[in-house]
Amino acid sequence: KFLPDAILFPEKADEISRILKIANREKIPVFPRGAGSGFSGGSLPVKGGIVLATSKMDLILELDEENLTIVVEPGVVTERLQKFVESRRLFYPPDPASLKFSTIGGNIAECAGGPRAVKYGVTKDYVLGLEVVLPTGEILSTGVKTVKSVAGYDLTKLMVGSEGTLGIITKAILKLIPLPETKNTLLVLFKNIDNAAVAVKNIIKAKIIPSTLEFMDSSTIKCIEEYLHLGLQKETGALLLIEVDGFREAVEIEKNKISEVCKSLNPLDIKIAVDPQEQEKLWEARRAVSPAIGKLSPSKINEDITVPRNKIPEMLRKTYKIADDFKLNIVCFGHAGDGNIHVNIMTDRENKEEMERVEKAVKRLFSETLELGGTISGEHGIGLTKAPYLKMELGEIGYSTMKKIKELFDPNNILNPGKMFL
Repeated sequence: KFLPDAILFPEKADEISRILKIANREKIPVFPRGAGSGFSGGSLPVKGGIVLATSKMDLILELDEENLTIVVEPGVVTERLQKFVESRRLFYPPDPASLKFSTIGGNIAECAGGPRAVKYGVTKDYVLGLEVVLPTGEILSTGVKTVKSVAGYDLTKLMVGSEGTLGIITKAILKLIPLPETKNTLLVLFKNIDNAAVAVKNIIKAKIIPSTLEFMDSSTIKCIEEYLHLGLQKETGALLLIEVDGFREAVEIEKNKISEVCKSLNPLDIKIAVDPQEQEKLWEARRAVSPAIGKLSPSKINEDITVPRNKIPEMLRKTYKIADDFKLNIVCFGHAGDGNIHVNIMTDRENKEEMERVEKAVKRLFSETLELGGTISGEHGIGLTKAPYLKMELGEIGYSTMKKIKELFDPNNILNPGKMFL
C-alpha cells in the first residue's frame, strides 16, 4: 500500500542535511526509517516521497567509562549496543521486544520501553544529548554529557518520542549505569488474574521494585502451551514472570520476599531460576507470545494501553467486556509492573464487517483507559494508527499546542507527514 518514490541510505549528517534542504525547498515528503519494527506505522511512506533509511549510520563512536556515557549513530542495533557495554560491566537498560533488530534511532524516536521499564525507566531516561537534522536542513546539537544541565528549554526531551516528525536523529549521547552483579527469575502461576494482580500490588507494597514484572492472561497462556508445550498447568488463569537484579545479598532477600508474597495467594506453582540457562527457559514463554498468538487469526490489532498499576484488574475486566460486546477474540499480556497492557485483537483485516466492530471496540478501549487515568500508548507511539485518537487524550489545547510545535519546526510539513496529527 505504501511505496516511496525513492529510498536513500545516507552515511553522514551533512548528507541528510543536503537531502532535507532540497526536500524542504521542493516540498517533497521525507520519511525517516530505522528498522521498520514499530507497531503504529510510524515509518510508513504514506505520501510517496523519500524514505530516508539510517541503517548505514551504525557506528559506536565513543565509550566514556569515566563519565558512564556512550555516543552512537542511529543505525546501531539495540542488542549490539547492550552486548558491547555489558562486556565492560556496564548496562544500557531499555529493552524493547524488538531489541535484536530495532535501532537506537528508532528507539529514541518512539521512546521505546520494555520489560525493565518498571525499575529502570524508558529510553528518554538514558538520552543525554542528540545531534538532529531539522526539516530545514539545519543541524541541531542538544544536551551534553553531564547529568545536570538546565540551560534553556530541554530540546533533547522534546526530540525523544517525536516519532520522526521534528527532525532526523544522527547521533546520540546515552547514559550508562553499572551492570547489576546478578539476577534471579521467578515464574509464578495463578488460578486467576485477580490473584496475580494482588501479587503485583503486594510486591510493590513490600518496597520491592523488580527489574521486570510481566503478566499473561489465560488466553495467552493457552496459546503458548499449544505452541511450545512447556508443561504449564491447564488450569492456569494468569502468569507472572518476575526478575530481580542487583547485589547478590539484596537479590536473595528480594527473591525470598517475592516468593512469600506469592505463596500467600495460593499459586499453582512457583519456579525459581538462578543460573542463566534456567532463566532463559523461563523467558521462553514470554518470547513465544507474539508467534504463538499470531496463529490464532490472519491478522491482529496490537494496542498498548497503560493504566496505573492498581487499575490493571479493572482495565482487564473492561477489556474482556469489550470483547464480549463486540464479539471479538482479545488476548492480553504485558508489563504489569508499569501498568502497560498489550491488548491484541485477533481479527481478519479482509473482513470489513469485523473491522468495523474492531474500530468501535478500539475507540471504547481508549475511552475506558483514559477514564482510569491512563494513556492510549505506553511505548508503541501514535504514528499512523493512533493518530485519529490522539485528541481524545490531549484535549483541544494540548493537541493544538503540539501541532504548533510541529509547525514551528516543519512549516512545510515535509517530515513524516500523516503521523501523529490528522
